[in-house]
Amino acid sequence: MTRNQLFSFIKSKESFLCVGLDPDLARLPESVRSEEEPVLAFLEGIINATKDYCVAYKPNLAFFEALGEKGWEIFAKTVQLIPDTHMIIADAKRGDIGNTARKYAQAFFDEFGCDALTVAPYMGHDSVTPFLESEGKWTVLLGLTSNPGSQDFQHRRMAGGVPLYELVVREATTWGTPDQLMFVVGATQGDSIQHLRTLAPDYFFLVPGVGAQGGDLETVARLGMNDHCGLLVNASRSILYASSGEDFADAAGQEAKRLQQEMKIYLGEYLLES
Repeated sequence: MTRNQLFSFIKSKESFLCVGLDPDLARLPESVRSEEEPVLAFLEGIINATKDYCVAYKPNLAFFEALGEKGWEIFAKTVQLIPDTHMIIADAKRGDIGNTARKYAQAFFDEFGCDALTVAPYMGHDSVTPFLESEGKWTVLLGLTSNPGSQDFQHRRMAGGVPLYELVVREATTWGTPDQLMFVVGATQGDSIQHLRTLAPDYFFLVPGVGAQGGDLETVARLGMNDHCGLLVNASRSILYASSGEDFADAAGQEAKRLQQEMKIYLGEYLLES
């Protein structure tokens, strides 16, 4: 999926919503627990109810890996449930050098058919560039995350007073194009989103932290949009667990629709027309 294709889907759906798929066994509704594959039944309900309001899905691999061998089977089946018109972002946060990185890319891009993969940049360019070799696929690099611990390293000032996250983004833009690379930028980071937009004006940002984590969607849209929208805003728990009853799918769809309707307004107000 190219950047122009993604933008086309954003315009047609009037949405830049990404739905995070974090299936927690402890939080599954009672109505799916008797199913042969309760996690898959839950996710199928969520996807069917939300697909009209989002442009991407982000399965979080930790929630699948925690189920062991069966979890990998469920992950593969979940990917098959997602329509071709939606970007599939494997949230695996891989990051290793050389042939190891290339095998991770082969696994998620070729074997599972994902469109994008989250990658940690700590080991440097040779841990990132192998992912960029896959044509039509995206590397989603951790730039500035939304968790409190981001203060520990990402905001630390380097020589010349530049924060580490800025150094990462500046350097990474020399490794891949806006059709290959996007950055994770947390919604709770406020004005840093605007600063990062000046550093990477043409790149997409994957923005977690809206919803259960308290990030403000309007602020993200106002400070982060570019002429291709440039944003995929992720919501996970606020959609997945909008209800714990038999209406869990309907409730998820309503929450996704609510976000889509808000995004429609911001696309009209803040999209920088090319």
